[in-house]
Amino acid sequence: MSPLDALKIKIFADGASIDSILQLRANPLVKGFTTNPTLMRKAGVTDYESFGRSLLEAVTDRPVSLEVFADDLPTMAGQARAIASWGGNVNVKIPVTNTKGEFTGPILRELSSAGVVLNVTAITTEAQVAAVAGCLHADTPAIVSVFAGRIADTGIDPVPVMARCRALLQGRPKAELLWASPREILNIFQADAVGCHIITVTADVLAKLAVVGKDLDAFSLETVRMFYDDACAAGYSIRTGAP
Repeated sequence: MSPLDALKIKIFADGASIDSILQLRANPLVKGFTTNPTLMRKAGVTDYESFGRSLLEAVTDRPVSLEVFADDLPTMAGQARAIASWGGNVNVKIPVTNTKGEFTGPILRELSSAGVVLNVTAITTEAQVAAVAGCLHADTPAIVSVFAGRIADTGIDPVPVMARCRALLQGRPKAELLWASPREILNIFQADAVGCHIITVTADVLAKLAVVGKDLDAFSLETVRMFYDDACAAGYSIRTGAP
């Protein structure tokens, strides 16, 4: 049995290529999809609404997260309601603050109370998780996305942070904790162990799932052969013996 079979966490694919998303839709490990304006711009998306609607037409059986991009709270809320109307499986991503650092709590509370399924994103602190939890309606599903990978980039171990974030959401049983921006496959197992409900994984990290459970001696030998084959292919040589 593969170690992947024992995982309880849901894997969401993170990206903005419709072709890639359609391919990943056939992967039973992928339970949902997320994207954001940065990924969409890198993928060459020019019409946000057209892309979003096309994505929701292509994926109808799993959650899909699409993000607002306004900077003032009233316009954010308007965009959120519009996005929510595009499909029954859409989660509306709203950043925890706007670019001025203003907490989006008032619209989180308003939208969650109205039954809009949110994905609150760009979170990096436990205080933010606690504040967000206080704004979510107990009867409305939501996702709380904590950027564990970015926390790790600062030299802080994200595992105990995520465990405490999980505890902060105990009073909101319909809110799911998402481990965002993972850097390696190990993060999937770490997120699962601390009780995260979801982890977002990019296509390049997903490709590494094929290595999970691999015999390490065989992996070592493959690595040695790779170095040898590349040296031969490059025609490298070293003069040996007496100078």
